[in-house]
Amino acid sequence: MVRSLPERRQSKTKVRRFYVVGLDFRFQTAPGWEMENLVALAGKREVLIPPPGRGFVAFPEPPRLVIDKSLGRAPTDWELFHDYHLVSDRMKSLLEALDLEGVRFVRCETWYRDGPPAQTYWLCDVVRVLDAVDEANSVLEIEYPRPDRKVYNLNSRSCLLFKEDAVGAAHIFRLPFYPMIVCDQVFKDACKEAGMRGIGFTDATKY
Repeated sequence: MVRSLPERRQSKTKVRRFYVVGLDFRFQTAPGWEMENLVALAGKREVLIPPPGRGFVAFPEPPRLVIDKSLGRAPTDWELFHDYHLVSDRMKSLLEALDLEGVRFVRCETWYRDGPPAQTYWLCDVVRVLDAVDEANSVLEIEYPRPDRKVYNLNSRSCLLFKEDAVGAAHIFRLPFYPMIVCDQVFKDACKEAGMRGIGFTDATKY
């Protein structure tokens, strides 16, 4: 009698993990830097806001970032700056290597208050916006303030799952119905391996 070989257990498909990208609050002490020509860049409102479709308007002059360590710490690799982020040269390189089509940059002229030049920093915008939340299987509240407008209302009980076909090859993106940047495990691991400072990650299923 020939015994049939035991059936091999099918390995479970590895579920792609996603994270909400934020700040590492261990580094959120007093900043020792400022955008010296903010009025020239943003006008009287003095707030940098992306144009429709995100990205950058044509600034009349390069952003001038001045670092003064007597006031506080120098910028980390990932800083929130108005509706954009301020990133280091190495963070820019990492983002471009992983997801060139999802980001845009403007170079800042950077120096220390006492004169010597500083490392290069960039204004950064994550421009890819994906309607990728798996609403049927996520835990979240959806509101309709107008018949033609949908927004997410997220709280401590929210759990966000994402549609793989909608995310595709993207490693970092924004949501259209909530002001949030999301990344996958590849981007998170790359930041950890490179020792990036200032950036934080929250499991999207435990948001």
